[in-house]
Amino acid sequence: MSTKPTSRRTFLRGVGVTMGLPWLESLSAATTSPQRFAVLFMGTGISPGRWWAKGAGPSLQLSESLAPLEPLKAKINVLDGLFNKFATGQGIHPAMTGNMLSGVPIRKGSIIQGGITVDQVLANRIGQDTIQPSMVLAVERAMTGFHETNFSNAYSSHISWQSADSPVPNEMYPSLAFDSLFENGGRLRNTSVLDRVKDHAQSLTRQISATDKIKLDEYLASVREVERSIERMRTDKEKAEERARNAGRSLTAMPRPQDGLPEDIRDHIRLMCDIIALGFQTDKTRVASLLLARDLSALYYPFLNVSKQHHGASHYDTEADYQKIVHFHVTQLAYLAQKLDAMKEGESSVLDNSCLLFLSNMWSGTKHDNKKVPVVTVGSLGGKLKTGRALDYFEAGDENRKLCSLYLNIMDGMGVELREFGDAKTRLANF
Repeated sequence: MSTKPTSRRTFLRGVGVTMGLPWLESLSAATTSPQRFAVLFMGTGISPGRWWAKGAGPSLQLSESLAPLEPLKAKINVLDGLFNKFATGQGIHPAMTGNMLSGVPIRKGSIIQGGITVDQVLANRIGQDTIQPSMVLAVERAMTGFHETNFSNAYSSHISWQSADSPVPNEMYPSLAFDSLFENGGRLRNTSVLDRVKDHAQSLTRQISATDKIKLDEYLASVREVERSIERMRTDKEKAEERARNAGRSLTAMPRPQDGLPEDIRDHIRLMCDIIALGFQTDKTRVASLLLARDLSALYYPFLNVSKQHHGASHYDTEADYQKIVHFHVTQLAYLAQKLDAMKEGESSVLDNSCLLFLSNMWSGTKHDNKKVPVVTVGSLGGKLKTGRALDYFEAGDENRKLCSLYLNIMDGMGVELREFGDAKTRLANF
């Protein structure tokens, strides 16, 4: 059974919350799905000898570092040779990171100066169409002070900047990210999002087909699954805040998990990915960034049997330990991509209507080499980007291998057309 078709952007509404519905055939009119963009960043480079791709289409071959993306290889691009000119020759670490997504020169000393990043340009242009213009998430705390190169450590700790002198604060707590997404303020934190839209959902069930009812039930179950995890972490955070008050300490000065953050970063990253996926599916936001591991990362990976912390291991990037770390982070990209790919929108999926961008601030941590950086994109923005390719720009000349040229392509695909961005005035050829 079906009723008069309405726009795909039909919403569930309840007390203080609005949730975009997944694609339901009974309700869909001839409208296009929204496009989404997310950046996933892993600091200090990859394992150079184990990071490559060859060919295109069904014959595309992926290295062991990129192997987690094998099930998605028709929907990815592996780009070799891109770089950020103003991040070269300035020193190591912060100077290599502070303008990854802006392509403008940054300043040494106590006054930070960079530029607005591509995600925030998109948030400013298309953010008015959603409740939350963008999500800026991280699983590792920002550093304070200065690096030995006299660049602020703020450049190493943030990839998203809303203006030349203002990075967007990273949200580390999954519970706060979820609450912001679903407008959980005050007493509403104690009421399930699903309980607040229950009446509308029941009313909608009587208007849609049996097949769509199954889709709606699956959708609501996925929301509830994330919400249950959030409830546990909200309790952990509240207990941590009480401990900090009793000890007269700042919560941010306490080590994990005493600060209320998940002890196992696998749980932390997966839940952040779940929140991004939920934000995209419910159309609460269309722009996100996730700092998997910041530059100069101090994360440990005991579950990989790696004893060194991330940054220390990157100085031995030809060894197996760092390869394990790189493979782990690519696996997180694959997790988010596959989750989005399972969310169907008519004949396509949320992933098909998105672009996920994975990158690092250098090629080799051992050599602190950023003459080129690793880049992977996943998704086609509704067919506007070709996929399933390995593209090499290293010998194309510096003017033709700029990261910001890639950003112009991506923004074009999302309907935000600029004459130039950062250090680029032309689009990336053949992308």
